[in-house]
Amino acid sequence: MSADEVRLNPTSLRGLAHPLRVRILNTLREHGPATATLLAERLNQSTGATSYHLRQLAQYGFVVEEPGRGAGRERWWRAAHRNTRLDSEVGRDALPDVETYLRSVAALYAERVDRWLNELTNLPAEWEGTSTLSNWQLRLTPEEAREFSDALTALIGRYRRDEPGVTAPEDAEPFVVQAQLLPFVRRNHHRRPEDDRPTEDGRAPESAD
Repeated sequence: MSADEVRLNPTSLRGLAHPLRVRILNTLREHGPATATLLAERLNQSTGATSYHLRQLAQYGFVVEEPGRGAGRERWWRAAHRNTRLDSEVGRDALPDVETYLRSVAALYAERVDRWLNELTNLPAEWEGTSTLSNWQLRLTPEEAREFSDALTALIGRYRRDEPGVTAPEDAEPFVVQAQLLPFVRRNHHRRPEDDRPTEDGRAPESAD
């Protein structure tokens, strides 16, 4: 785990498991420090709402004040970490908060895709063919799924140039990779694919569950 990465536990997860807090934290990571007023404008929220949730994020250590910036009494805030990590072990101890957090992240991803689609017609010609909106159906064992996830993470790591002090080519532009590995486990995982085929009279076989 990177020193600039926060690993969630049941307590800290409780402080982040809110749709607006996830959006605020993502905005600070993507665009840099901001005030509650600037965040309210960007997220179409009231300043009271962004101020409250900033204080909650600060209480749990997700954001910190940016000292010596701006004039007046309004405080500037920045993200305390560049990445958030949710380990599978946390799910067993905080299932409701895990679901709230993941649904908030999924909504953020959907919003980002919608923004990309709105900007697609203005994409410069040299960037055509550089994106994809695809999905593939796979059949993996648990071991293969972990191997696939590790390989994908390693591949993305080869192109990470958004870390402080890391240089990038002059013509490089910001890219977002949204990785979604979604196992849909059958209730009776010992059933074979042929067990789900219809019988001769057209009915699906009855489950033993």
